Amino acid sequence: MSDYDDQNVFARILRGEIPSHTVFEDDGFVVIMDAMPQAPGHCLVIPKAPSRNLLDADDAVLAKAIALVKKVARAAKTAFAADGINIMQYNEPAAGQTVFHLHFHVIPRHADVPLKPHTGQMAPAAELAASAGKLKAALEAL
Repeated sequence: MSDYDDQNVFARILRGEIPSHTVFEDDGFVVIMDAMPQAPGHCLVIPKAPSRNLLDADDAVLAKAIALVKKVARAAKTAFAADGINIMQYNEPAAGQTVFHLHFHVIPRHADVPLKPHTGQMAPAAELAASAGKLKAALEAL
């Protein structure tokens, strides 16, 4: 396992160097919309503590992270009238990890609707902002 690279895209987002559509933020975490969503409402739960992935993360951070992931998943299911929720988390390149800062994907799913392929194309800002607003309102209602 390599060392943590503080120039990864999520570290840069956390420092405010790259804009994002923020849904929630506290001292330990940020929830943002995935800029390349595979389904409407696809968001990311990102701990602020630097770790490459789950394999080197602090156990206390992981405990808080999974509680927040659950809350965000419940809100996303409501906000996007989803039939289910995918929670995805990748560790190392062989497992599909491409950004080396611990993060969790929360993806609302609808029956018989496949995920969009990851094309590398960013969604329109207005679409991401609308999704962020819906998810934020659902989170606040919990």
